Amino acid sequence: MYDFEGDKAAAGAGGSGPHRALLLLEVPRLAGELAASHTIDLVAPRRPSGDGRPVLVIPGFRATDGMTGRLRSHLKRHDFRVHGWRQGANIGLTDRLIDGLVERFEGIRKEYDEPVSVVGWSFGGVLARWLAHTYPGDVRQIVCLGSPWRADGERTRATGMFERSRRKHGISDRARPMIDLLRGPAPVPCTAVYSRSDGIVPWRGCAVDASEAPPAENVRVPSSHIGLVANPLVLDVVVDRLCQDPDDWQEFSWRSALARKWSPA
Repeated sequence: MYDFEGDKAAAGAGGSGPHRALLLLEVPRLAGELAASHTIDLVAPRRPSGDGRPVLVIPGFRATDGMTGRLRSHLKRHDFRVHGWRQGANIGLTDRLIDGLVERFEGIRKEYDEPVSVVGWSFGGVLARWLAHTYPGDVRQIVCLGSPWRADGERTRATGMFERSRRKHGISDRARPMIDLLRGPAPVPCTAVYSRSDGIVPWRGCAVDASEAPPAENVRVPSSHIGLVANPLVLDVVVDRLCQDPDDWQEFSWRSALARKWSPA
């Protein structure tokens, strides 16, 4: 994220992020993850388990709705009513994007007249946390994919891009209060999906403190960072969590998730 704490604090939090070798492997790994997810969808039984519930998917920094297309198409396959954020490239906490996100969320909430689940990828997950804190009665749950929300995860391989974007596009006066707010415990069920082999963000900054009320849990996956919206295991986690009843929450289990996925429809 933005280097709110300055270079000195960033250095104390672990330098510039994951090892460079992991960064260089991001794109090759994505190709394999994307191919695997398409192949598995061809053979796995279709399970329309979403019951038409609304889901908003927020892309990561510098990403667009097009880059979350694989995730959204998978959720649609499971009968969720999935929506992109329609703000173009996610260039950070500008007034235009903040106001646009609020308008988009409120529009979906009004359209369905029920709480909306929010899935955020990377910085999009940080924004999902902010929506949960701002609209706790209107957000059903959040799923954050490789989202460095903690202060000790502030310095990442993308921090330089955030700072260049701040110089080019500016930053809202609301930015720092937003970050301070979202760093509190999420007031709705929250699932943090992270990878220890993430090549862009430090995984420890993405993990949440486990809680039962409201539920907060971590799910570790073998994935690249940019592949978190295409990796077949991540897609299984997202579907499984979005199918949970917030009032009867069941802790994530790989055995249960995969058994449900491959059982006859």
